[in-house]
Amino acid sequence: MLDYIWIDDKTSILNQVKGQYKYALIITNPFIQMPQGWYNNKKISGLEYTYPTNEEIIEYGKPVLWSQILKLTELEDLRCLALAMKTYISALNKFYARSDLMEKLKLGLQEDVYLPNEDKISQFLIPTIIEVFKSRGITKIQYSEPIFDTSGEILVDDITIQNFYEMAPSEIIVTDETNDTAFLSVYDSFITLMLTNDINTKETILSAGWEAIECNEDTMINWYLK
Repeated sequence: MLDYIWIDDKTSILNQVKGQYKYALIITNPFIQMPQGWYNNKKISGLEYTYPTNEEIIEYGKPVLWSQILKLTELEDLRCLALAMKTYISALNKFYARSDLMEKLKLGLQEDVYLPNEDKISQFLIPTIIEVFKSRGITKIQYSEPIFDTSGEILVDDITIQNFYEMAPSEIIVTDETNDTAFLSVYDSFITLMLTNDINTKETILSAGWEAIECNEDTMINWYLK
């Protein structure tokens, strides 16, 4: 069973997994569109914290791609959006934080649209991740999380969005039985990292409908700073 992989910002992603994985994708976790009036209904109910729960996102939420958010906020590209989001959650130090981009994001973001969950694999990606495993004949996946140092395995046919999401409190790595393909969440980020030995990454992106960046030998985990 593969333990969670901590990817640092000292060298490229592929350099850190050399010998284990040949290819990597940075998949953007979609924003969350709740039904119209969601925010106001929460406020009317007297709830100060209006971010939807996991159950509410699964039942009522719709995915919004980062490219769609760019149009709403007039941010220039995915890099600027990532900087805005990480500034929003205070995940950047003062040398890299971009309050100007954060304000653009806040001004352009519609009332019932929410940032993705940080540190987690998006609820909206889970069905497509399951399909990627199934398409490769995988019947059982393994997972490991570093916070409580727990791990386990589950039959692919038994996976639901709910139990997949609850496998770990935050960071997690999910792999097939041979560790040939892995998906992991990244601390203080809104991305899911795919590591694989399958050369057909473009085809995987298209079939899954992901918005993703194909990593080259120089791509760092803090790609938004380059």
